[in-house]
Amino acid sequence: MDLVKSLKISASGMDVQSIRLRILSENIANADSLPAEPGANPYRRKVVSFQNTLDRSLGVETVRIRKIGEAKGEFQRRYDPTHPSSDKDGYVMAPNVNALIEMMDFREAQQSYQANLSVLEVSKRMIVNTIDILRN
Repeated sequence: MDLVKSLKISASGMDVQSIRLRILSENIANADSLPAEPGANPYRRKVVSFQNTLDRSLGVETVRIRKIGEAKGEFQRRYDPTHPSSDKDGYVMAPNVNALIEMMDFREAQQSYQANLSVLEVSKRMIVNTIDILRN
């Protein structure tokens, strides 16, 4: 495979994983946020969908963000009758974010980002070595 193509593929992988890390950080930051008023919905977990896209100029498929959407699923219910947004039974709707799952996804995104960075560094080193050989 052409080294320029490998650079483009790795760069697109790093780009989508950095966006994924931002979304996961947002989910973790809002895991304990509760609505401010009764009847309001709390923060809803966001999810990232990927898609392969053909880069016609290079003739390779790269990865892109297809959609950043909201996760389906029920909100959690917490018993806190003193909270201003609690219902008549004393329950407050809480986000549908599981911090453990978010941290596992975060670790996976970090590893994927690092793998793409490693490929980028190796490709760059190969290009530099090729140029050095051609100079001599």
